[in-house]
Amino acid sequence: MSIDRGLLALLEAKPGKEAELAAFLEQGRELAAAEEGTVTWYAFRLSETTFGIFDTFENEEGRQAHLDGQIPVALGKVASELLASDPDIRMTDVLAVK
Repeated sequence: MSIDRGLLALLEAKPGKEAELAAFLEQGRELAAAEEGTVTWYAFRLSETTFGIFDTFENEEGRQAHLDGQIPVALGKVASELLASDPDIRMTDVLAVK
């Protein structure tokens, strides 16, 4: 397996919506597990209000399938309620994996 690409999404919760955003991210694991092209998927918290998602993929098809999949759709449905700003989504190149 050669993991060479990823996605990083940074999410800023609205004041008072931190617990709801954390719960949403925890539920996202099921959706990610069903994606064949997603090798790893992490949801994490950086601060009281800043959260993130990091995923890895073996090829561009897997990454694109994820971008077109259920997680972005689900996030779009709750973004106006839970997020203080638009998600900061960045394509990444994975340089090394253990």
